[in-house]
Amino acid sequence: MDRQGWLLAHIIYGNLKGFSAAGAAFQLFAAKAARVSRTKDMVLGPCNTWTLDKSKRGSESKGMFGRSWISQGLSMLVTWKWLSLLFAVNADECLMTRMQEMSLDYHFTVEQEVGSSTYAFFGFNGTAGVWRIAALNEAGGWKDRTTVEDMDLAVRASLKGWEFLYLSSVKVKNELPSTLKAYRYQQHRWSCGPANLFRKMFLEIITNKKVTSWKKVHVIYSFFLVRKIVAHLVTFIFYCVVLPATVLVPEVEVPKWGAVYIPSIITILNAVGTPRSLHLLVFWILFENVMSLHRTKATFIGLLEAGRVNEWIVTEKLGDALKSKANKAAKKPRFRFGERLHLLELGTGAYLFFCGCYDVVFGKNHYFIYLYAQAIAFFIVGLGCVGTFVPRS
Repeated sequence: MDRQGWLLAHIIYGNLKGFSAAGAAFQLFAAKAARVSRTKDMVLGPCNTWTLDKSKRGSESKGMFGRSWISQGLSMLVTWKWLSLLFAVNADECLMTRMQEMSLDYHFTVEQEVGSSTYAFFGFNGTAGVWRIAALNEAGGWKDRTTVEDMDLAVRASLKGWEFLYLSSVKVKNELPSTLKAYRYQQHRWSCGPANLFRKMFLEIITNKKVTSWKKVHVIYSFFLVRKIVAHLVTFIFYCVVLPATVLVPEVEVPKWGAVYIPSIITILNAVGTPRSLHLLVFWILFENVMSLHRTKATFIGLLEAGRVNEWIVTEKLGDALKSKANKAAKKPRFRFGERLHLLELGTGAYLFFCGCYDVVFGKNHYFIYLYAQAIAFFIVGLGCVGTFVPRS
């Protein structure tokens, strides 16, 4: 019991079977409250706590909890920003974490902020949020049918008419995965899960009677189709397959504006989200193009429900482990070279390098500048030479 008379309980669960939905279900079973706060591996703890009441959306309330959020009793979720700018605990650990910082800042500053301010649907981040338990129950509770059970619940609750609110002013410290292996596992889950959820919920969204047709279109087209599926496929297929192929087949011409305007817009939006990383935008584009191969593969796995569709591997966070190892007697890192090789990335890099060489000899559009840079990026990731390297003890 705190000084304001609020009953607080911190529940730790140890059984991860059924993804984190199993743990969440246990939390809801154990907690006799109207609301529940959800945190897990990436978040280190909120800087502030916020309460939920029945005042109008956006009005201020007094006391240590600070803010109200309910719109006519229908709002059900407050989610806040993972702290990733200057206050990120490991954003400066390596170049890969800086790239993640840029992507997350774009996600929160552009996607979540706009979704909340326009009263449109936006996805629950899986952590750093407060749920009204009545909304959880009405939506059908946590389900483990996909690896993105948080997104699953958010979509189902939205289809029941519940509203979301994103508070950018409340920031939560987090740790980003700093090893390439951990980051690839995370990106597989974040790409495969939404595609698989789209496959499972498409008809449910179409036949829903409680929301408007406009909201259905927004969820299906904008949230799922464009952002979770098409974005990955277009990034890889167009910029890493089709555009290089035009060098080999000069009869096929791609307008320069078509190859430039989309990445330019995304680049500008990322610059707005993370102005301190403006000088890294070129590296971010190259890195995102490399990761689009991994995300495209995961997207197809989710759509087709292939072998790794329900693969759940907890994202590894190093914390202070790397510092403690560094304080010990220096040891030469021992790696199994085969574990670091990623053949698809190496193969794509070789294809881009060949196209670049062909363009130098026969081309007229100077695509080789981009092709060589992108090929080098694929080779670096394909050889596992990115992220933090942890010495074996």
